[in-house]
Amino acid sequence: SGSAAAAAVILSRRLGAVLLLVLLLIAATAAAAEGSKSGSGDGKAHNYEEALRKSLLYFEAQRSGRLPHGQRVPWRDHSGLTDGLEQGVDLVGGYYDAGDHVKFGLPMAFTVTMLSWSMLEYGADVAAAGELAHALEAIKWGTDYFIKAHTQPDELWAEVGDGDTDHYCWQRPEDMTTSRQAYKVDRDHPGSDVAGETAAAMAAASMVFRKSNPHYAHLLLHHAQQLFEFADGYRGQYDSSIAEVKSYYASVSGYKDELLWAALWLHRATGKPGYLDYVVDNAHDFGGTGWAITEFSWDVKYAGVQILAARLLLRGEHTAEQKRTLERYQAKAEHYVCACLGRNAQAGGEDANVERSPGGMLYIRQWNNMQYVTNAAFLLSTYADYLAEAGVGTVTCAGGETAGAGEVAALARAQVDYVLGTNPRGVSYLVGYGAKYPARVHHRAASIVPYKHSKQFIGCSQGFEHWFGRRSSNPNVLVGAIVGGPDRRDRFRDNRDNYMQTEACTYNTAPMVGMFAKLNRMAREERERRAATARSGTVS
Repeated sequence: SGSAAAAAVILSRRLGAVLLLVLLLIAATAAAAEGSKSGSGDGKAHNYEEALRKSLLYFEAQRSGRLPHGQRVPWRDHSGLTDGLEQGVDLVGGYYDAGDHVKFGLPMAFTVTMLSWSMLEYGADVAAAGELAHALEAIKWGTDYFIKAHTQPDELWAEVGDGDTDHYCWQRPEDMTTSRQAYKVDRDHPGSDVAGETAAAMAAASMVFRKSNPHYAHLLLHHAQQLFEFADGYRGQYDSSIAEVKSYYASVSGYKDELLWAALWLHRATGKPGYLDYVVDNAHDFGGTGWAITEFSWDVKYAGVQILAARLLLRGEHTAEQKRTLERYQAKAEHYVCACLGRNAQAGGEDANVERSPGGMLYIRQWNNMQYVTNAAFLLSTYADYLAEAGVGTVTCAGGETAGAGEVAALARAQVDYVLGTNPRGVSYLVGYGAKYPARVHHRAASIVPYKHSKQFIGCSQGFEHWFGRRSSNPNVLVGAIVGGPDRRDRFRDNRDNYMQTEACTYNTAPMVGMFAKLNRMAREERERRAATARSGTVS
C-alpha cells in the first residue's frame, strides 16, 4: 500500500542518517586523532574534560556584583555594588567582558547566547562531565543581569562604566574609583543591535532552563519577546545612541543581522511561525541571503544566522513557500564553512577563503584573533552535526567544489586542539591548561595581589607603577580564559602590555564550553571502541 511504501522510505532515510552520523563521527575522530596527539607537548591526547571544567571556572573570575558563597575563584571579591545607583536603577551583577571593568551589553549578551547555544547542542555532554550546574550558573549570572537591565519594555541599560576613564586605571575591581555611569537605549535613543542580541540571549537561555526552572524560562522568554519588539519597532544602531561605546564595541555590521538572529532564536524558542516569516521576508533587505561572510563574532552575526536558517531547511521545519529563501540562506552558510576549509573558488576574490597560519590556525585579524577561531570551531561543529542528522554528507562550495561533512567536523576539532597546544609553539592558549600557557595575561584583577590577601587600597596610577609593568607572572592564574592568541605566523609574545594577544574575553571561551563537552564525549567513545576491540581480539 501507499502508507507502507511511505513508511519504508522514512525508515530507510532514518537508517541512512544514523549510518552517516556514525561514519562521520568515526571519520572526524580519526582525522583529528593524530593532530590532537602531535602538538600537546608530551604526545598525549588532550584532556577535554579538564578543559571544560576550567573554561566554566573562567566565568566566575569575570563576575561583577556581590559574589555568592559558592564562588570558586578565591582571588575575586565583591565589586561594582553601586552600579546604576546614580540613575536610580539596580545594575549590580553581570560580567566584565575582558581585562577591564566596563560592563558592555552587546558582547555580554553574545557571550550568553553562545553559552546557551553550547548547552542546547551539547548540554547532555556537559552534564555527563558533571558540569551542568556550573554551566547553568554561568548563563544565569548573565540573564539575571539582563532582567535587571531591561527596566521598561522599550528601555535597556546597555553599558555601565566608561571605557576611557577605565583604561586610565590599572586597579582591582574591588578598588574601582572610575566612573560607573550607566547608559541606556530607548525609543528616542534606539539600539536594535544590543536589544536584538539581548533578546537572542534570553530566548536561547529560556530553552536551557525550560526543564529545570520553567518559571524562570517563561520570564526570560517574556523579556526576549519584548526586547525584540523594541529592537524592531525602534530601529537604530546603539553606538549612535551611546557615543561612549564607539571606541570599544562599535556595531560595524549594523543591527540587521541581530534582528534576524533574534527572530531565529525566538522561532526556535516559541515555534511561532511569525518569527520565521520575519526571517524569510527580510532575508534580502537585511542582508541575510546577500552577505557572504568569512567571520562570526559578537558584532557580525550573519554566519550564525545563515547556519540557524540552514538547520531549519535540513530539518524540514518550513513551508513550501519558505524553502527557496532558506536554500539561499544555506548557500551562504556553506560559503562560510567552505571559506574556513579554504575551498571556495578564487574567482570570488582574495576574501573568498579564510587565511591559515603555518600551524593551521584560522586567521581573520590581528586583534584577538582567537575569538574568530573558537566561534568558527563551534559553527563548523554544529553544522556538521546538522548535516549528519539530515543524512547529508557534503557541503557545496562557491565554484562547485564539494567537501565532506566529516572534513568540516575534523577542522572544528583541529582548531580546538590548536587552542589547547597542538601548535608550533606547543603553547595552550587556554590559561591554566597544559604545561605551557600565557603567564602575563592582560587582566587587572589577575595581575594584582588578591584583595582578600591585601585589602590595602590600590589606586589608578599605583596599579600601573607597581603591578602592570612587572615582568613576573601574574599572581593569580586566570584559569579557563582564552587569550587573543598568536599572529598570522603563529608568533605570540606573552607580555601584559601586548593586549592584542594576551587579553582574554568572555566570548572567546563561551563557544568552547560546547566544543570541549562534545570532544570529551567523542574521546570517551573512541576509548570505549578501542577497549572493545582489544577485548574482542583477546577473546579471539
